[in-house]
Amino acid sequence: MKRYFMIGLALVLLLALSAIFYGAWLNEEGEYKIAERMEDRRLTLSGAKAETRELHPRITMSTVSLTASAKTDAVALIDGRITECLAPKGSFVHKGDVIFIIENEDIPLQIKEADAAILQAESELKRAENNFARYRRLREKDATSAERYDEAETAYTAAVAKLDAATAQKEKLLVQSARREVIAPIDGTVLTLYHEVGAYVASGTPLALVGDFGTLSFAGPMEDRFARRLAVGDEARLLFRRKDLQKVYGTEYAAGNMGTSQEFIARITEITPPLSEPAAMRSVIWQVDNSAGVLEPQTYGGVSLAAKKGYLVLAVPLSAMTDSTKSEVFVLKDDGTVSRRTVETGASDGKYIGILSGLSEGEVVVTSGTEGLTEGIKVEIELSETNGGGAAK
Repeated sequence: MKRYFMIGLALVLLLALSAIFYGAWLNEEGEYKIAERMEDRRLTLSGAKAETRELHPRITMSTVSLTASAKTDAVALIDGRITECLAPKGSFVHKGDVIFIIENEDIPLQIKEADAAILQAESELKRAENNFARYRRLREKDATSAERYDEAETAYTAAVAKLDAATAQKEKLLVQSARREVIAPIDGTVLTLYHEVGAYVASGTPLALVGDFGTLSFAGPMEDRFARRLAVGDEARLLFRRKDLQKVYGTEYAAGNMGTSQEFIARITEITPPLSEPAAMRSVIWQVDNSAGVLEPQTYGGVSLAAKKGYLVLAVPLSAMTDSTKSEVFVLKDDGTVSRRTVETGASDGKYIGILSGLSEGEVVVTSGTEGLTEGIKVEIELSETNGGGAAK
């Protein structure tokens, strides 16, 4: 009986040991499998191949100050109160057209005073002239002294001068009265009215800004490496924020005016210093066709220039850039991992950016999920449709 007991006990111990060793083996095998799966785990990200494409560079400027080639102020030439405005804002005027009427209540009174002064001067001149003629006859007969004759001549000369002064004063007042009309100094559009009807203004005060705004211009700084891709005569589309084109008109719309849908073409008229001279920065001067009359000579924000003429360059999506300086990308390696690489970039069209060095055509770059991405991570890249779709590992 004891023998069977010992055999049973031995079997129980053997089974227990077997269970322990089997559990340990399963645990180790599981950890190995987990580690193996973790090692083979791949992130699924979007990517694109570096390809040669035609790029139309696009530049976004924080502000653009448009100026008119010909503009000047219509100025008040007399003191007075504005009684009429004959050319509202936005209207077109020819040189000499009346914009404002100014009335000075003192001038008519001063003209009356000048008339009275002239009558008095004429009367005094008549007396002096008669007196001088009498003394001249007496002097010829040697019936008066030379001193009295000289006094009569001096009085006559003074009377003539007094009449001339009174006449000149009236002519001056008549000129001032004629200046009640404020006229346009040039042909152009009335852009700004500085004062309203009823305002009192002093002589020399600007009342309205008049200019030819059919052609506007602006200048922008540009690095030499970008400026060298340009030439005088090159054109670009000038893109504004829609709200900046919601212009309120006081007159009829100009021909061809498309409002917020208007397309503006800017043309390069000058590059300074010239490309023949060495410089790190250059100023590019653009001329804008504003014949539709939508734009005004003012400062606009958030304006973009999109070149009409493109050029072939190796490019990747702008979303591939991992830093603010646009100089680093993640590149897919042959073993399915990614590595960070420094590249030299050129111009961008807002969607793609030119690669000057650091990448070869056909290499795949990561375009999504780059934040927090580190070198050596295995990835599976879903190529964008522009690269033919499919996956790259």
